[in-house]
Amino acid sequence: MPYSTRFLQSPVMAVLLPVLGLLVFGSVSGQDIAGQWDARLKCPGGAIRFGLELNFDQGKSIGLLRNGDEQIEIPEVKMNGESIEIKIDHYDSILKLKRMPDDRLVGSWRKRRGLAQWVEMECVATRHVGVESENADAYLGRWRVTFSKSKEPAVAVFKKAESTNQIMGTFLTTTGDYRYLAGRVVDGRLVISCFDGAHAFLFDAVIDKESGNQTLRGNFWSANTWHETWTATKDRNAKLPDSFKQTAATAAAADLGKLAFPDLDGAMKNLDDPTFAGKARIIYVFGSWCPNCHDAGKYFSELEERYGDQGLSILGLAFELTGDFERDATQVRKYLKRQGATYPVLIAGVNDKADATRRLTILDRVRSYPTTIFLDAHGEVKAVHTGFTGPATGEAYKELQSKFETLIVGLLNE
Repeated sequence: MPYSTRFLQSPVMAVLLPVLGLLVFGSVSGQDIAGQWDARLKCPGGAIRFGLELNFDQGKSIGLLRNGDEQIEIPEVKMNGESIEIKIDHYDSILKLKRMPDDRLVGSWRKRRGLAQWVEMECVATRHVGVESENADAYLGRWRVTFSKSKEPAVAVFKKAESTNQIMGTFLTTTGDYRYLAGRVVDGRLVISCFDGAHAFLFDAVIDKESGNQTLRGNFWSANTWHETWTATKDRNAKLPDSFKQTAATAAAADLGKLAFPDLDGAMKNLDDPTFAGKARIIYVFGSWCPNCHDAGKYFSELEERYGDQGLSILGLAFELTGDFERDATQVRKYLKRQGATYPVLIAGVNDKADATRRLTILDRVRSYPTTIFLDAHGEVKAVHTGFTGPATGEAYKELQSKFETLIVGLLNE
């Protein structure tokens, strides 16, 4: 999900809550709470909805968080009497819930957004019931989007799910995508949202019938703290600027040895350290708190497995939330474990983009997490890609993969 300046300046990615895997509490067994739940985060703009499925196999809890086509396994669950703690360790967030006599799950979700800063939202979950959507045909398709608080262009894509009444889609921006959104049309208004453990996004829109159904006007909420309006015009050819032309390498990139950051054990390493050498190199600027970076991290793990033996070297530069080295290094280790990654990572700083730009002098500006730098065997920068277009975007993700792998193969064959 895109992490442009407006998100970093607000408690945005403060959002969210992977909800509810439950074992046993009080006299309630796991089987009593097994099945599908409809969960809602309380947002000033309305309910941020997502699905939750709970199953139990030989006493082990298995939970799935659902956003349209996306399924996310729910991590650690701890019980204390009738209280439940769902720890989303890879995003440093905690959901605390309690089962009520009316069979609801009620509580709150907290997520770290700084060393001593948290975002908190109320959460309620009820047993799943099917929901109907009004006719959504006027909303479907591709739209050219303008957000009121951003100068950057965006593109929205909405479609109807094949097996349900849900409307699914996403927004693509120059810094990334809003990942998997799902919702429906109610009282003539499109309401679509996402919760993935770090994002809590809510969009609504009404169609301007006087425009011949060619214009949308709506609101965007991120968690309970960020709000802006947006407009859209239907445009089947809408597209973003070239992501390879947004960020440029500087003259400092000619001497990577002048930049050094600590590895996860605290040992200082220069960017030209021989252990980072390869026929083709990727330096990956990211944060473990960033869902788009988790999408990218999973893909980079696949690239490492596919091309590592041929000479591809990947190095991560992590810009984390707190500035507390031990805490930040621990979060990065959790990130790498979740992605199945074995490439090295250096702790480069905190997630303030202005500070990151001052530290990472090989780029003219850090515009997005993630940013991907491609280098040849001699350490010369060959390309810089801003943002990441993830799997929620469908064909756009396949196009990104094709461009990345064409670059990598070309460098390996030089």
